[in-house]
Amino acid sequence: MIAADPQTLSDGEGTVQRFGSKRLRSVVAIVARCAGICVLVLVFLCSWLWMSTDLPSRERLRERAATGVTRVLDRNGRLLYAVPDPLGAQRSPVPLNDISPALIQATIAVEDAGFYTNPGIDLRGIARAIWLNLRQGRIVAGGSTITQQLARSFLLDPSLAQDQTLERKAREMILALKLTATLPKDDILEMYLNQTYYGAMSYGVEAASQRFFGKPARDLDLAEAALIAGLPQAPSRYNPFTNPDAARARQRDVLAAMVRAGFITPAEAEIAANEPLRFSAGCDTPGCLPRAPHFVFFVLERLAAELGPDIVARGGLTITTTLDLGLQEAAERALRRQIAALANPYDGSPDRRARNGAVVVIDPRDGAILAMVGSPDFADNTIQGQVNAALALRQPGSAIKPLTYAAALERGWTLATTILDVPVSFVDSSGQVYAPLNYDRAFHGPLSLREALATSSNVAAVRTLDFIGIPALLDMAARLGITSLGDQPRRFGLALTLGGGEVSLLELTGAYAAFANGGMRVTPYAILKISGDPVSRASGLEAVDPPSSALDPRIAYLISDILSDRYARMRAFGGALDIDRPAAVKTGTTTDWRDNWTVGYTPDRVVGVWIGNADGRAMEAVSGVTGAAPVWRQVMLAAHRGLPPRPFPRPPGIVELTICAEGGLLPSPVCPATRLERFLAEHTPQRPDDTHILVRVDPVRDCRAPDRYPSARTVVRIYRVLPPEAQPWAESAGIPRPPRQVCPPVTANTGDPPGNNAPASGAGGGAGEREPRLISRNMLPLLITAPAHGAVFALSPGIPAERQQIALTVGAAPEIERVTIYMNGAPLVTTSASRVFWQLQPGRHRVWAEGRDVDGHTVRSPVVEFEVRQAPQAN
Repeated sequence: MIAADPQTLSDGEGTVQRFGSKRLRSVVAIVARCAGICVLVLVFLCSWLWMSTDLPSRERLRERAATGVTRVLDRNGRLLYAVPDPLGAQRSPVPLNDISPALIQATIAVEDAGFYTNPGIDLRGIARAIWLNLRQGRIVAGGSTITQQLARSFLLDPSLAQDQTLERKAREMILALKLTATLPKDDILEMYLNQTYYGAMSYGVEAASQRFFGKPARDLDLAEAALIAGLPQAPSRYNPFTNPDAARARQRDVLAAMVRAGFITPAEAEIAANEPLRFSAGCDTPGCLPRAPHFVFFVLERLAAELGPDIVARGGLTITTTLDLGLQEAAERALRRQIAALANPYDGSPDRRARNGAVVVIDPRDGAILAMVGSPDFADNTIQGQVNAALALRQPGSAIKPLTYAAALERGWTLATTILDVPVSFVDSSGQVYAPLNYDRAFHGPLSLREALATSSNVAAVRTLDFIGIPALLDMAARLGITSLGDQPRRFGLALTLGGGEVSLLELTGAYAAFANGGMRVTPYAILKISGDPVSRASGLEAVDPPSSALDPRIAYLISDILSDRYARMRAFGGALDIDRPAAVKTGTTTDWRDNWTVGYTPDRVVGVWIGNADGRAMEAVSGVTGAAPVWRQVMLAAHRGLPPRPFPRPPGIVELTICAEGGLLPSPVCPATRLERFLAEHTPQRPDDTHILVRVDPVRDCRAPDRYPSARTVVRIYRVLPPEAQPWAESAGIPRPPRQVCPPVTANTGDPPGNNAPASGAGGGAGEREPRLISRNMLPLLITAPAHGAVFALSPGIPAERQQIALTVGAAPEIERVTIYMNGAPLVTTSASRVFWQLQPGRHRVWAEGRDVDGHTVRSPVVEFEVRQAPQAN
């Protein structure tokens, strides 16, 4: 092995070290030159921007001329509103000392806490914004100070101010630095407060204060100031007239910022957050409000959010909307009349304490908004008339139920599926027990899905949601356009199907449009055309989302078939929901009388109505039938004027079958009554009815007759087989169960059964006289199948008496022709129909039917006894 020379090794290492040092110096030199070039470029760019970005004169800062009047038209070209120039003669700038100190502090706290100490830009905020923008690859954060916002909104060209580019941001920062170097801070703040856009076409704090609260800016209290100070970040999103909940949440954020800045204490913030706010129409001269004011401001706010308020207010646009002014005015009149009628009922009953309401009319073919009434009187401050209740979130009550049943039909249920309306309890994820109750506080036993939805059974709806799961209902709502419920099932319990979530009237009406048009989701829209100078920027807003498939058209048809079945809903609603054509309709009432709804449709129009109070106060026993339904009916008639009646078109894949009326399966030899029902072709019943059985019994001994038991002592009865959980209800309703005991043998000491089974004795009656044969309940050939024996009904104080009816249903053998129904001993009606309706009257009642068989015998059904109670008044 040869040893290496140490000198050689030493020289090699030195050579390597010298080479590494030269390479490092070369890299450093390159980096330095690049850095120098970058600095020179940056200096050149900043110098160019500084020189090219002029600071307007003070007069230019304080007043800018309008370029044109924006006009809003209805779909037929009729003028709804000419937007006044917000920066012209009607604008009233105020000095800083005429602005509420609370508003000044709130603005500084939430927009720029370092306003009085920074040079016009916030380096820390800019660094944070740069980091976020680099991570996202686009402008997502600005870190803007009050001075920068003033520069962006009022010094830059309006078209440039809307751009999200680095050049715009650089110009904005340079202008902010120039402003700070040129003007005192108080002047900058004064200009910002006088020219910032606060929403609702209001520029400056004085205009905003008058617009929202009807008072000068100097008189705003802490709660009012915090609300206004929070608006500039997103005027449309936080507008208290259209999004009161979001505005309140933003107000709390502002108050929290004021606490952090040391302006107020936490206790003061809490008091202000809980202070009731009284809004104003902001209009004290005739003609200053638009026609259809809620709709017009809805359109203008949307455009302002997309294009910027300057373009909308001063761009000379002509906006043609979807509104039908004639229909709008008819809806306004209908709502005002009903609110007046509820305050002074025609029957002299007490004031129902309902002061507010809203109406939405949509064309289900494309989602065009034809009418939008946000309150009975926009200018009435006492009812918060400026709040657009068509957009406010409210609990829909039972009006959400059709979505639940549509989801169940997707999962294999049918309109004949039996749902038990009997007492039941559920335990939620937190261990709380929930036991749903029906509106009439009664239980109705086994119901078909058709009956459950048509009569609005709460218990059946909760059982259905328990089967399909809360995510299924949320998914259905989202597919039909309801976004306010979100997609977090844990937020809700099973009461969601009874209205436990909150939706807006506009989105619920839009969701019903999918039932009206065969399962196509439509997005409600309000703008048909925009013309004017900035039309290139506005053209995208004219695009309408095309209808998209959201629901099997056959399921949409079946839901419509139920909701338009006036006979199925008659028992619960009478004729209050009938109009001059086939129409599907659903009502909703919250249990505390805070909200009631009626939403319904034809293939041509969808109408949604809400009645309640803007501040959430409870009404006095006002239901969907007595509150919203009269408005719905009048608006539906107005909306269809000139349109021919049209049925809901039946899509392919729907079949119609005869089924057993009770149980929903194919008829069997012992099925007591049948009816027609509609099904999806792939979900038809496949087996005969097995929910009814024939049992031979000895009626005297109340036992099952065994084989070889004397036939003279027996009768054959039909019994309905119910699940075990329905047995307590069946017993309370007087529905007989098959005897469990088998009859013991008959002995010589066993007497003949008394009554009609024994031959008549004595001299009574000649040979030609026929005694009526009494037929036991559930025994052919004649019986009353509804109501159930022992049933209890409750009259509702919220529904007119003449509209509270029940169906009297008769089951008769084919040989029985015309039947007379007797009520409390008096003939009620003679009919060949199997069902008639009877108006509920308080008390205990006895009903039976009589007819003649082929032999001429008078056949009488068993007597059915039931009770009608007066429901307790709501608290």
